[in-house]
Amino acid sequence: MKIQGNSYRDGSAIEISFSEGIIDSISETLAPLDENLILGPGFTDVQVNGYGGIDYNEVQSDPMNLAGISRLLYQEGVTTHFPTIITNDPEQISQLILQIVSLRKSDELSRMSIEGLHIEGPFISPMDGPRGAHPKEFILPPDWSMVQKWQLEAKGLIKMITLSAEWENAVPFIERCVEHGILVSIGHTNATHQQILDAVDAGASLSTHLGNGMHTNIARHPNYLWSQLSQDDLGASIIADGFHLPAEVIQVFQKVKKENLMLVSDSVSLSGMPAGDYKLHIGGEVTLTPEGKLHLKSNPSILAGSASNIRSGVSFLIKNKLASLAEAWEMASVRPEKLVNPGHILFKEGAIADLILCRKHEDGKLEVLKTIKHGREVFSS
Repeated sequence: MKIQGNSYRDGSAIEISFSEGIIDSISETLAPLDENLILGPGFTDVQVNGYGGIDYNEVQSDPMNLAGISRLLYQEGVTTHFPTIITNDPEQISQLILQIVSLRKSDELSRMSIEGLHIEGPFISPMDGPRGAHPKEFILPPDWSMVQKWQLEAKGLIKMITLSAEWENAVPFIERCVEHGILVSIGHTNATHQQILDAVDAGASLSTHLGNGMHTNIARHPNYLWSQLSQDDLGASIIADGFHLPAEVIQVFQKVKKENLMLVSDSVSLSGMPAGDYKLHIGGEVTLTPEGKLHLKSNPSILAGSASNIRSGVSFLIKNKLASLAEAWEMASVRPEKLVNPGHILFKEGAIADLILCRKHEDGKLEVLKTIKHGREVFSS
């Protein structure tokens, strides 16, 4: 069996804490020993709108209706995820926040899995193209008092905000967020080069799903894609599902961003659902193709989020030789975890285990066999 994790690059051994019974459970899976089995850090997905027909962006009759998302994501090796609330009426966003707080209070597995909230909008570009599928009528300039209200309702759970740097008050807003421990990511933007530079100077540290949430056609140069690529202090998340970015674009992003490039799923509630036409309460009429592409029904060139998951993203990178197993795994685990929890080391002596056991198939696909969260088995195939 191979062990995938940064701490093993020097060949040293470490001790990881497991709850009673986990070692026996893993040992049973390992017999007979299979060199294609890999034990590594669990995946961290900081952009999950929904999954398996369940939507974090829909008000539920009972918050426990959302509990299935964490359980389904454990099956995909995702040990930590950020429910992502997109552009909506501010009061509706409050309701969505409050039901996630209630969910975490009532359900232990959700509480363990949900370590933060990602607010993607409403402080994004109102321009068609960069706006994507976000409803234009609810887009607003950055409002710190609004965020304070949401953070109070979230009991401090908001860890990440995606905004456009084009707003006049973007810089002081970003500075406030950073002062209060909220990561700021640039996304769905029509910002100028200087506005992006100013946002990075103010503390913005990430680009949300770089290469998406853009105009279909942009100026050769300058443009907001080059501007974000040029900033060494700006990491980037990407969606590696085969639809959001061509392989050659991912290759370029890797060469430029290097260790600051990471995976997200941007999964919506239709992830894991059969192909067909659907109506989303945000995004409207959409189509999910048999190949897994999710787009606006009226315009196939505009994607309506992802119908994939982060494990599939890792497999896609490996299968298409866009990254080694080690790098692809790190892009889905170590890198996003370091971003949202600076200084946290996933593999260290005495650490509580957030681990997954996978089998790697010849086509590059990863099959999750076991998921361990906080030293406790939360999924077994």
